[in-house]
Amino acid sequence: MAFNDIPVDTLKRKINELKRFLSISLSISNAHTVDFYTRDVWSTFMCVNPEEVLCAVSSTQNSMRAIEDKENTTFGFCNASKKLVDISALLRAAKSHCLQGLGVCMQLEDLMQNLRLMTRDTTAGQSSDKAVTPDEFMNCKKAHEVQAMSEVVASLAKYCRVKQVIDVGSGKGYLCSYLSMRFNLQVFGIDSSSTNTHGAQERNRKLKKFSKAYQKPNKATRKQTLDSEDASIQHSRNFENSDGIRNFITEEKESFEARADSSSLSKQVPNDLSASDNAGECPLDLNDSDSGSSFLSMLSLDVTEDVSLRVNHSQLSLEEREKRKRENLERKAGEGRGNIRDDGLFSPLTSYVTAETELKTLITELEDAVLVGLHTCGDLAPSTLRMFGAKQELRAVCSVGCCYHLLSEEFDHDRQGCVDGVCGFPVSQYLKAQECFCGRNARMSACLALERVSAGGGLPMESLFYRAVLHVILRDHYDCFKSEKRVGNVYSKASSFVDYVRRALKKLDLDDTKLSDSDIQSYHEHYSPRMNEMVAFNMLKVILAPCIEGLILLDRLCYLKEQDNVSHSALVQLFDPLQSPRCYAVVGIKESTL
Repeated sequence: MAFNDIPVDTLKRKINELKRFLSISLSISNAHTVDFYTRDVWSTFMCVNPEEVLCAVSSTQNSMRAIEDKENTTFGFCNASKKLVDISALLRAAKSHCLQGLGVCMQLEDLMQNLRLMTRDTTAGQSSDKAVTPDEFMNCKKAHEVQAMSEVVASLAKYCRVKQVIDVGSGKGYLCSYLSMRFNLQVFGIDSSSTNTHGAQERNRKLKKFSKAYQKPNKATRKQTLDSEDASIQHSRNFENSDGIRNFITEEKESFEARADSSSLSKQVPNDLSASDNAGECPLDLNDSDSGSSFLSMLSLDVTEDVSLRVNHSQLSLEEREKRKRENLERKAGEGRGNIRDDGLFSPLTSYVTAETELKTLITELEDAVLVGLHTCGDLAPSTLRMFGAKQELRAVCSVGCCYHLLSEEFDHDRQGCVDGVCGFPVSQYLKAQECFCGRNARMSACLALERVSAGGGLPMESLFYRAVLHVILRDHYDCFKSEKRVGNVYSKASSFVDYVRRALKKLDLDDTKLSDSDIQSYHEHYSPRMNEMVAFNMLKVILAPCIEGLILLDRLCYLKEQDNVSHSALVQLFDPLQSPRCYAVVGIKESTL
């Protein structure tokens, strides 16, 4: 039986290589942008000038080759001072320690070919001529994700000989609807938000009126999809072709030079990527610019994963969980088993689920099934894998996580976010034994989208710069620069730096009359020449983001390989990272019981 499984010993060796690299470079990702000037972050970590960093990042000369450290350095960092002294060495190391560089990731085409061989079916997972792409019913990004993932899920269901699918964190039910109508699978969508569940139910009702559209031939659309897949292969190589990064750096430098003589920096307008349609992905707190998520909260949506409103599982009270469970049971009792079949093959349910959840209590007609999660946020992604390992009736899993900044960490001293002592990272026994720890700022950095920045998507440096300089003002003139109060999203309302500071001070309930306009503006003029430091430093965070994401995902893959009842497991790139930055799926199949 064919499947491209990476041996567990090889996987552990790759994890060790990645951990060694991050043990030296992770300090950059964990540096807080708000403290950039108050703690003189640049001088703390760097022994090169920002222009050198920007030039190296934008250069196309950093081709893949063996990494040869200079004397007394490791990955470009001085062994004695721990500061970065060789930017080219760091870039080469980052390139070789991302998932593609480590050689641990399968492509979608390879996975589908493996599944076809395993099912002895040359048509498994291939679209028929009697199907249209789902972009008639959702935006392009969601259509891209749903179509790719549904083909994988349908092939897993065929191999496992099951007709049921459980979608955890199903959101508005895009994947559920498509799986049920396109592949005639019985899908149970479970989401902790009753708003999402009710919305999915209503949307599915309306979709059924147009379900015949799923049977119409649309070869032109299929050809367009194939062209898009060809383009995605090129995008996956963007780390080796940094023209996009070079263009971004050039534009950023030119923009900065043009603003140097001005009293305020021009605003960058975020690019809204239809975030409201992505109910499966978790929110960054856009109004919380002082918490650990300040770096992400001020980033435009085109350089991070897309966001939408969702209740964080750890915030649900026990009373709320019981209420939702009770509502679910009452709804099921009212509908009856037969009505679910009559109404269609997609049944949305509202519930908070963990590995300990008894699925047969929620789904009385449960049979063997495939477990899926499309952009399950934070701890829900590792919980999905734990659930798969613990439930014999779950025969296969396909999990795409997101929102790494919401992950709880077992070896975080604060242990924030852990539910009942169960944390989201690490999940494998291998990394638990090593007490592996990333840090919240590093996990936030992992949410950055290198591919989008490479393609010219800029970082909103002005808002980050404003907040860092405000922190200096708070340190110099007030006693609350470490206050628990939040500045929030005042940048979008401010007309200038002076206006921004006054708005922020008022929000913090501070006396802004202590400072004149000229006093405030003098801070802007003093730190403006050092803005390139922040641009360069944050570009390094972007470069390191895929490595941090890689460690989180390899931990999940290692967990599956540790399970005795899992016969096949792999990490697969399902999506084009330009369209969907969180593009990797953890796929697992259990031993056959037939």
